[in-house]
Amino acid sequence: MKSFMSDLSLSAISAGFIAVLVGFASAMAIVFQAAQAAGASHEMIESWVWALGWGMGIGCLAFSLYYKRPIIIVWSTPGAALLATSLTDISIEQAIGVFVFVAALIIITGLSGLFDTLTKRLPLPIAAAMLAGILVQFGLGIFTALQASPLLVGIMFVVFIVAKRWLPRYAIMLVLLSGLAMAYVQGSLLIEVLNLSLATPVWVIPDFNLSHLIGIGIPLYIVTMTSQNIPGVAILKSSGYAAQPISPILSGTGIINLILAPFGGFTFNLAAITAAICTSEEAHPDPEKRYVAGVSAGVFNILAGIGGATVVSLFAAFPKPLIAALAGLALLSTIGASLLAATEKAQYRDPAIVTFLVTASGVSFFDIASAFWGLVLGLLTHFVLRQYKGR
Repeated sequence: MKSFMSDLSLSAISAGFIAVLVGFASAMAIVFQAAQAAGASHEMIESWVWALGWGMGIGCLAFSLYYKRPIIIVWSTPGAALLATSLTDISIEQAIGVFVFVAALIIITGLSGLFDTLTKRLPLPIAAAMLAGILVQFGLGIFTALQASPLLVGIMFVVFIVAKRWLPRYAIMLVLLSGLAMAYVQGSLLIEVLNLSLATPVWVIPDFNLSHLIGIGIPLYIVTMTSQNIPGVAILKSSGYAAQPISPILSGTGIINLILAPFGGFTFNLAAITAAICTSEEAHPDPEKRYVAGVSAGVFNILAGIGGATVVSLFAAFPKPLIAALAGLALLSTIGASLLAATEKAQYRDPAIVTFLVTASGVSFFDIASAFWGLVLGLLTHFVLRQYKGR
């Protein structure tokens, strides 16, 4: 405890808060759609928020404190999008059965150790290229938001540049404060939509339907592993945590998933985008002290789960350009570091560029996201070029 208190920093705490803010604000609407597609009542939807908040919070807290690294656990946003289109013709009990089934698959994957073996063979430049491809849209989002709200985002951008020059550790927190102040002055901060209330967990007995387990559960498992856990590993590797064992984390997220599935916790996994906020230099210059950002994210996630409807209304109060600009600016240095790592070594440059372009393109085949295909084509290019040059 004494060591943790000495490692505390405002920059790490703010990084954890911003990661939670960006995660909820950018994807909560998709979770609502998924819950509504399954026929969840208003109380059940609040229970889903409760379960997701507690699951992410416990995961962040436990893994970050144990490993002393910023391990960020989130729900699967691509998984929520898949559920929003797949749960329309099944009952809420059958949907919960799918969640329990996927949790069991993730536990088996973690215990087998296969995922750890595969990720250790992933070259760092290709992993960094995939990460850059995922994050580049958020960087572009800064200037899309600038066009939509020039004064608000313009002030945030100026504050970011000035703070990076003189107060780099507090740059993102100052950007958030300046954005909130400007939004309030402009009248775009919708304080009137705030609703102070707590969420109540609702237990649903799972119903296991074989066709739904195969038709929905297997795709949900694949999407979670390929679109979330693989990019999450890439972020840890490119941020200097290459030695981090992944299998115990997978097993842990699966157990959390299994416990909270009856309350609406559909999947938990390593974060991709929001993790980059907590593993960057903005969180703390010392990589050994960035775990505080993970602990901070855990606390804020639990508060979000307890708050339920209040949290949902809070994120609805923030203007969209503010969220987009905040996310992009928080990830700016990570995008730059990823591009450097991807192209620094000449022998990996072409495969890394292929990985980056495919991932950034957003192409999807068989409902599997572009990050997976970027990785596949990048590794294939690397294999062919290495074989050719070896002759």
